[in-house]
Amino acid sequence: MSLFVRLVRAQLTFGVIFASYMVQLALAKVFGRPRWISRRQARIDEKNSQRLLAGMLRLRGVYIKLGQVLSIMGGFLPPPYIKRLETLQDAVPPHPFDEIEGAFVKSLGAQPAAFFRSMDREPVAAASLGQVHVAYMDDGRKVAVKVLYPGIRDVVRVDMRVIALMVRVYKWFVPVQNIEAVHESLSDLLRRETDYLHEAECMRRMSANFVDDDHILFPEVVDEVTTRDVLTMSFMEGIKITRFDEIRERGVDLRKLGERLVKSFYKQVFVDRFFHADPHPGNFLVQPVEGSDDAKLVVLDFGAISEVSDKTVNGMVDVLRGFFEQNDALVLQGIEAIGFVAEGGDRALLEQTVKTYFRKLLKLEARTPAALMKANAAELEALADPEVERSELRNLMRSVHYPDGWFYVERASIMMFWLAGQIAPDLDQVQVGFPYVLPLLSERLASTRPSSSPDGDAQPAASG
Repeated sequence: MSLFVRLVRAQLTFGVIFASYMVQLALAKVFGRPRWISRRQARIDEKNSQRLLAGMLRLRGVYIKLGQVLSIMGGFLPPPYIKRLETLQDAVPPHPFDEIEGAFVKSLGAQPAAFFRSMDREPVAAASLGQVHVAYMDDGRKVAVKVLYPGIRDVVRVDMRVIALMVRVYKWFVPVQNIEAVHESLSDLLRRETDYLHEAECMRRMSANFVDDDHILFPEVVDEVTTRDVLTMSFMEGIKITRFDEIRERGVDLRKLGERLVKSFYKQVFVDRFFHADPHPGNFLVQPVEGSDDAKLVVLDFGAISEVSDKTVNGMVDVLRGFFEQNDALVLQGIEAIGFVAEGGDRALLEQTVKTYFRKLLKLEARTPAALMKANAAELEALADPEVERSELRNLMRSVHYPDGWFYVERASIMMFWLAGQIAPDLDQVQVGFPYVLPLLSERLASTRPSSSPDGDAQPAASG
């Protein structure tokens, strides 16, 4: 498929979906909301979810990755979309081996046989940007060879043009300031994910951050067979983290496993300030520890590693502190510190909305992720309602600024929250991670005392 044809197909796929909803909006405006309009809406959602999935599978590349993220983060999407996009987590079609072999030769200048005793033709994993094959070194070591799909960088460039257009259309309906940062962050993320030398360095750095924890495992880079387009690493055995029945059969306590996963994430964000921004199920394996109910956690795929700024961490700490103290002013202070308050926006309206939302959280008793997960659809819908007049809604949205760098934190947090919730639904993730936040809470409290230094920002921990 040529890049021009790809561009046209992508625009056609999203254009048809967009047009169908515009027609529905026009009909609703004319006829109101009778029952037949609601039934038609349900049929449109079902049909468009099929169109979107088919389009993403045909286009592959960035759209597969986008669909995977939306399947977890897309709580704003109608249920048919979530149901269909979830299939993208495990159903990415692989590329032919001849194509992969050609990319390998182009990057390393020789056939795989020059580096390996053997290399499997069938991939062990296929992703949106590349796929992984098992190979054996001459000394017998089993390795995983990750090969970037040929021409994928050109494909990414074209796809991001379409997504930029989608963001502009989205802004017509949701005029949040700096929403373009989502597109910029995604572009940056894809640039880093298509550079395997960068991924290798991130793998080493994160491994060094957990060198004292023998229950968190990372692959080791095989430098002599690693380039910008090929990443060779030690092969990591384990059970996919969402195969719960198989993990239970091996005697593993899922609650302990969930705790280990959550603790590792809190450490990355609040201590190392260097975190895995793509914690979807395919990036974690479980190695049961014989003779116990414990397990080791294997972490994979380091292209989407990101850093978090001090101001963002401090803002999140203030939000958590405000939540614990039932202090909505402190919650707003944290939101402002992160960068969500737009310059020149209606701060009073934003403050009113934050207070309303905060009261709903307390009424729902959503002090734990488990409580939110158990909430029914009506409760979640009420929670999402800002309770402002329609005339004020656009002013509210204009008062929100999408902070630079927040895309990675938000994406990783939601995906990790979702995954840990699947493993151990009753786990209080806030309580589990509290020991990593407590020192920062103490620092923030000390910074508000008259005798303390005016600079209360926490400094990043050494992270290799």
